Amino acid sequence: MRVLHVFKTYYPDTFGGVERTIHAIAKGSLAYGIQSDVLSLSRDPIANTVEFDGHMAHKAKLDFEFASTGFSLDVIAKFKALSVRADVVHYHFPWPFMDLLHVLHPPGKPSVVTYHSDIVKQKLLLRLYKPLMHRFLGSVDRIIATSPNYLESSEVLQGFRDKTEVIPIGLDEADYPRASDDLKANWQARFPKPFFLFVGVLRYYKGLHTLIEAAKDVDADILIAGEGPMEGELKAQAAHAGLANVHFLGGVSDLDKAALLELCTAFVFPSHLRSEAYGLSLVEAAMFGKPMITCEIGTGTSFVNKDGQTGIVVPPQNARALARAMMRVLKKTAEVEDYPISARQHYVDMLASKSMVERYSVLYRKLSLCAVN
Repeated sequence: MRVLHVFKTYYPDTFGGVERTIHAIAKGSLAYGIQSDVLSLSRDPIANTVEFDGHMAHKAKLDFEFASTGFSLDVIAKFKALSVRADVVHYHFPWPFMDLLHVLHPPGKPSVVTYHSDIVKQKLLLRLYKPLMHRFLGSVDRIIATSPNYLESSEVLQGFRDKTEVIPIGLDEADYPRASDDLKANWQARFPKPFFLFVGVLRYYKGLHTLIEAAKDVDADILIAGEGPMEGELKAQAAHAGLANVHFLGGVSDLDKAALLELCTAFVFPSHLRSEAYGLSLVEAAMFGKPMITCEIGTGTSFVNKDGQTGIVVPPQNARALARAMMRVLKKTAEVEDYPISARQHYVDMLASKSMVERYSVLYRKLSLCAVN
């Protein structure tokens, strides 16, 4: 059986949350006899068409980008050729040009779309795009929400409940090497005090301005690992406030991230807008058995981090509440001491990739069988 995944970007051009999800499905489904192809756009399609962990990452020429949407004429021919070989076409939403591609050139194969996120930022363009979006979502055979929380809170998904099911995103622990004792000792020497950790791209919806404000009332170091468009503004905010306990690490390697996850007191992830639909960094924290502190924004973050079980959930953009939560974790009360065990168990039960891959594999075969009959 062969599945074609379609998304605007993929390895080696980018490897963010959606891309890592596609990778986990494509890699894991090999054990179920399912071969995968991934079609995405690239500025250098020849060099970046590569084999990756048992599947092909095919690239079409990126012509230009507008409002975070890539456009390509080359992708039309490549989509037609790859969809002919596929038994199922698996789209990853959102990418408006993908909707147009599907509507103008229906693949004639069973189709499923994983609905990773509502379109949040481009509100004006969303009005123009809505008719195409609804036609696309109405024409696919199955829609997958990544958490029950997102299904309940998304107005778009509510209109397609009859064909929507939930398959949570999971990660494979085997893809995460553990840090050596020497590497952990180096980080411990650099930050000997208890510290909270954030890992992610420094984007507008991550709520890091609130974390920096909260740092004034937290007797611990706060390590921010990652790069992104908000980096300069956030560093200026911390410098203006004279905060010696906020440290910007820049991008870190997978081994360094593993070391920091093992050493941190808790993982703090203060995203405050629905653009944060799930939070794979939280899955990583749960994998490492770390308490989590997040904000209630009606998305998958409150599925990954269950308030009072795996960590603490606070109102968004509330620095005082965020600081109080961090101090509660530092005090290590009896309740807090259970968070690491519960976080790890939640990963094993619900957030490991094995369950996600198995459910997608069953879905692919079900859709393919229905098409034959």
